[in-house]
Amino acid sequence: MNPVHARWRGKRATVMGLGLFGGGVETARYLAQLGMRVTVTDLRTAQTLAESLRALEGLPLTYELGAHRERDFTDSDLVVANPAVSPSDRFLASARAAGVTVTSEMALFLEACPAQVVAVTGTQGKSSTSHAIDHFLRASGFRSHLGGNIGRSLLSALTSLGEDDWVVLEISSYQLEALPPAIGGEHALGNRVAAVCATNVLADHLERHRTLEAYEAAKRRILELARAKTHVVLSADDPRTSAWRVERGRPLFFSPTGHLHARARLWAGEFQLDGVRLGHLEDLKLPGTFQRDNTLAALSTACALGAEPALLARAVSTLTGLEHRLQDLGLRGGHRVWDNGVSTTPDSTVAALRSITGPTVLICGGQPKLDLALDAMVAEARSNVRCVISFGAAAESIRAAFSRGGLAAVAVSTVEDAVREAYGRAIPGDELLFSPACASFDQYRNFKDRALAFQRALPACDAVELGAQN
Repeated sequence: MNPVHARWRGKRATVMGLGLFGGGVETARYLAQLGMRVTVTDLRTAQTLAESLRALEGLPLTYELGAHRERDFTDSDLVVANPAVSPSDRFLASARAAGVTVTSEMALFLEACPAQVVAVTGTQGKSSTSHAIDHFLRASGFRSHLGGNIGRSLLSALTSLGEDDWVVLEISSYQLEALPPAIGGEHALGNRVAAVCATNVLADHLERHRTLEAYEAAKRRILELARAKTHVVLSADDPRTSAWRVERGRPLFFSPTGHLHARARLWAGEFQLDGVRLGHLEDLKLPGTFQRDNTLAALSTACALGAEPALLARAVSTLTGLEHRLQDLGLRGGHRVWDNGVSTTPDSTVAALRSITGPTVLICGGQPKLDLALDAMVAEARSNVRCVISFGAAAESIRAAFSRGGLAAVAVSTVEDAVREAYGRAIPGDELLFSPACASFDQYRNFKDRALAFQRALPACDAVELGAQN
């Protein structure tokens, strides 16, 4: 049993939001293994949650599905809420009013983690940067573990972590917003948070946060995790993160554009920190100009934590990209195809468009996000997009926006329809870019399911491409 949470043994716990992606499952399992009496409650039905429920078979859990009961929140000792639940939710408010401790899976992990922690957030690039930091630490001989919002809860790994281990945690705005205020207390985390990193703050999740200022405030909570010796790695090129006031920790600004106030820069084709070479840009095999930013942030973070520059430089060439991040799917049906399925905002599609110089057929669509304008995406598309195929709930509004911008555009219903239409309109030399710029929830569970549907709809790799790879 983890000694930090031993006080909860025999107490009552409510897990609010079992969910479909593992966090609620790991939380329920962890609390049951602590010896707590656990009730799991979710607005979804047992049929919808079947996969998550199977993962918890055999554990002494009580379920309340399809609805929430007030008493599960007020007659409990601990409530652990899924980050998708707003902190202002009325059931959580009732729990707090009754004196019940309200926390989150991320807070439980941070409280009990004995390892050194690197926490990463950002609107774009947080997954790729977290992945790259983990890669560079491992290549430098560190025993590193990657988890958090990137898709893996590390609660189950707590018993195997030691003080000499390193944990790289991707943390979303929802997870940061859900951290209890006490997490930033003077003694809450000791000195175990070795670095925090924020890649950028762009418009996103306004349906939850309502304003860009509130969204930024949630992101800025990552600074609460910093201690006196924490390296605070921030983008000097982002107007929001560059203005953050660092009250605790050691500021380290990075800038691929060579900002004067940045210690980490891309200079003369080299990644540098304080003038020390950390690698050559030409060794970076990842497509997308935005990957320079992510790699520079990761290299400077790893170097600040003690990784040897020579080892980092060698590791640049072996850094691989995550799936659906401007992933090159090869020649398909005579056209180069790019899967940027991770894109759920116009800004992320703009970044992808800037990385492709040839004539392009853009496939985008899904569930539109509140207050996210398409103007910048339309303007960027004028440089090399020959045709736009939009799909899903936003199909017609996207088509209209591009048409007003003077671009050929057509609206269809599904991803599969969009692929067929794209191939019907593409001409020799065109590249196909799948970069939705919208949420996926109109037709899919998440962006990954949507991207896999796109890949399944494509023709097989061309014979000439297969021959080149062999």
